[in-house]
Parts: sequence; C-alpha cells; structure tokens
Amino acid sequence: MSRTVKHVLIGGLIIMNIGVPSAATANESNLKLTIVNPKTLYDPTPNGYSTAVVTPPGARVAYISGQGGQDGTGALSPDFAVQVKQAYANLRAALDALGARPDQVAKLTIFVVDHDMSKLGVLTENVKEMFGTALPAQTLVPVPKLAIDPMLFEVEAVVVLQ
Repeated sequence: MSRTVKHVLIGGLIIMNIGVPSAATANESNLKLTIVNPKTLYDPTPNGYSTAVVTPPGARVAYISGQGGQDGTGALSPDFAVQVKQAYANLRAALDALGARPDQVAKLTIFVVDHDMSKLGVLTENVKEMFGTALPAQTLVPVPKLAIDPMLFEVEAVVVLQ
C-alpha cells in the first residue's frame, strides 16, 4: 500500500475514532430536516438532490470527510460504478458511527474524476438508494484527479445531529 493511501486511511480512522460520544446520538431525537424545492425553480428530485435543506434550531452539525470507493482493505476497483457504491457504503458506515441516519444528511459534495453525462445515472441511482425521498442538497464538482490516482469518486457530507 502506498504511503499516500496509508495517510488517507489513517487520517480517516483518526477522525472516525475521536468523533462523537455514543451516549448522545442523533437517533435519540426526533430530528427533522426541512427540504425546500421552490416551485419557481427546476425540480431537482429526479436527479437525486434537493435545492435547499433547513436544519432545526439547536442542532449540532458533523462534517464527514470525503469517502472514496476503497473497501476495508484499501483496495479500489477500476470500475466507476463499483467505487460509487462502495463510497456510499463507506458514508453509511461513518453515519452509523455518529449514530445518524441518512435522512439527517443536509448536504453532500461529490467529486467525480473526468465527469461526463454517462456517470449521472450511476450517481442518481446510488443517492436515491441511500436517501430515498429525503434527498440532501448536493453539489457535483468535476475534477481531473483525487487524492490518489485510482480514485474516481469521493463524497463528503454535512450531517445534522442533536
């Protein structure tokens, strides 16, 4: 494993392990985000996101670092769809570690290497599978490369906790 990959993985583990005490998890509250899709704007829900999300008063916010498509051993498939599916599984594991649910994610930022329109179907399918109708606000950023050369996709999240 390259030194860069080890640093990325170790950094993510440190962030995950110093995080939030398990005694006060978001699942203990009736936390509800308000999704706003103005009628005067294009409806983004078929594409897997919402225009805006409002957090409830007094909520705490957690920021999840970019999750790539590495599996538990750090291996990356060369296939874009496989990386996207694994990255969302990794995001779900991070949410679970915080005691949070997908419907508590207010914002996603996704990074796609060499983005083209053919990748949108894969992205939309995965975000809808994870979030259902509670679609977070989302920004897609096309990039020439990510932290390590084989990475094709990365997703970071802003999560609302109690």
